[in-house]
Amino acid sequence: MTRKGDLTWKLALTGNNVSHANNKTKRRFLPNLKNVSSYSDKLLKKLKFRIDTSTIRTIEKNGVIDSFLMNAFSKNLSSNAKKYKKSISKASIQDNSKKD
Repeated sequence: MTRKGDLTWKLALTGNNVSHANNKTKRRFLPNLKNVSSYSDKLLKKLKFRIDTSTIRTIEKNGVIDSFLMNAFSKNLSSNAKKYKKSISKASIQDNSKKD
Protein backbone atom coordinates (compact mmCIF):
# COMPACT_ATOMS: atom_id res chain seq x y z
CA MET A 1 0.00 0.00 0.00
CA THR A 2 1.34 3.41 -0.93
CA ARG A 3 2.10 5.73 1.96
CA LYS A 4 0.18 8.70 0.67
CA GLY A 5 -2.26 11.11 2.33
CA ASP A 6 -5.94 11.14 1.35
CA LEU A 7 -6.30 14.92 1.14
CA THR A 8 -2.99 16.29 -0.11
CA TRP A 9 -1.37 13.14 -1.55
CA LYS A 10 1.98 13.72 0.11
CA LEU A 11 4.30 10.92 -0.99
CA ALA A 12 7.54 9.45 0.25
CA LEU A 13 10.64 11.38 -0.80
CA THR A 14 14.10 9.94 -1.44
CA GLY A 15 17.46 11.19 -0.28
CA ASN A 16 20.75 10.13 1.22
CA ASN A 17 22.11 9.37 4.65
CA VAL A 18 25.50 11.09 4.74
CA SER A 19 28.07 9.80 7.21
CA HIS A 20 30.92 11.75 8.77
CA ALA A 21 33.23 10.19 6.16
CA ASN A 22 30.83 11.51 3.46
CA ASN A 23 29.58 8.02 2.56
CA LYS A 24 26.13 8.21 1.03
CA THR A 25 23.43 5.55 1.33
CA LYS A 26 19.91 5.81 -0.07
CA ARG A 27 16.99 6.37 2.27
CA ARG A 28 13.29 7.29 2.15
CA PHE A 29 11.58 10.16 3.94
CA LEU A 30 8.07 8.90 4.75
CA PRO A 31 5.16 11.29 5.45
CA ASN A 32 3.85 11.35 9.01
CA LEU A 33 0.42 9.81 8.32
CA LYS A 34 -2.29 9.47 10.96
CA ASN A 35 -5.80 8.00 10.90
CA VAL A 36 -8.07 10.93 11.75
CA SER A 37 -11.81 11.39 12.02
CA SER A 38 -13.17 14.89 11.68
CA TYR A 39 -16.75 16.06 12.23
CA SER A 40 -18.55 17.59 9.25
CA ASP A 41 -21.05 20.36 10.06
CA LYS A 42 -22.88 19.99 6.75
CA LEU A 43 -23.18 16.18 6.76
CA LEU A 44 -23.60 15.90 10.55
CA LYS A 45 -21.27 12.90 10.81
CA LYS A 46 -17.61 12.00 11.29
CA LEU A 47 -15.44 11.63 8.21
CA LYS A 48 -12.45 9.29 8.43
CA PHE A 49 -9.23 10.04 6.57
CA ARG A 50 -5.58 9.00 6.57
CA ILE A 51 -3.73 12.30 6.42
CA ASP A 52 -0.38 13.76 7.37
CA THR A 53 0.09 16.03 10.37
CA SER A 54 0.68 19.19 8.35
CA THR A 55 -2.74 18.72 6.74
CA ILE A 56 -4.29 18.30 10.21
CA ARG A 57 -2.90 21.71 11.16
CA THR A 58 -4.26 23.24 7.96
CA ILE A 59 -7.73 21.80 8.62
CA GLU A 60 -7.69 23.20 12.16
CA LYS A 61 -6.66 26.60 10.77
CA ASN A 62 -9.64 26.58 8.39
CA GLY A 63 -11.97 25.60 11.21
CA VAL A 64 -13.74 22.51 9.88
CA ILE A 65 -13.16 19.79 7.30
CA ASP A 66 -15.99 21.18 5.15
CA SER A 67 -14.20 24.40 4.25
CA PHE A 68 -10.93 22.56 3.60
CA LEU A 69 -12.58 20.12 1.18
CA MET A 70 -14.51 22.84 -0.65
CA ASN A 71 -11.33 24.88 -1.19
CA ALA A 72 -9.19 21.89 -2.22
CA PHE A 73 -8.63 20.97 -5.87
CA SER A 74 -10.35 17.71 -6.80
CA LYS A 75 -7.24 16.36 -8.53
CA ASN A 76 -5.40 16.41 -5.16
CA LEU A 77 -8.09 14.40 -3.35
CA SER A 78 -8.56 10.65 -3.05
CA SER A 79 -11.74 9.06 -4.37
CA ASN A 80 -13.13 8.86 -0.83
CA ALA A 81 -12.50 12.57 -0.25
CA LYS A 82 -14.06 13.45 -3.62
CA LYS A 83 -17.27 11.66 -2.59
CA TYR A 84 -17.36 13.62 0.66
CA LYS A 85 -16.71 16.88 -1.17
CA LYS A 86 -19.58 16.19 -3.58
CA SER A 87 -22.02 15.35 -0.78
CA ILE A 88 -20.95 18.46 1.19
CA SER A 89 -21.57 20.67 -1.83
CA LYS A 90 -25.03 19.08 -2.30
CA ALA A 91 -25.83 19.62 1.37
CA SER A 92 -24.76 23.27 1.23
CA ILE A 93 -26.90 23.86 -1.88
CA GLN A 94 -29.90 22.33 -0.11
CA ASP A 95 -29.27 24.52 2.97
CA ASN A 96 -29.12 27.61 0.78
CA SER A 97 -32.38 26.72 -0.98
CA LYS A 98 -34.13 26.14 2.37
CA LYS A 99 -33.03 29.57 3.63
CA ASP A 100 -34.44 31.37 0.56
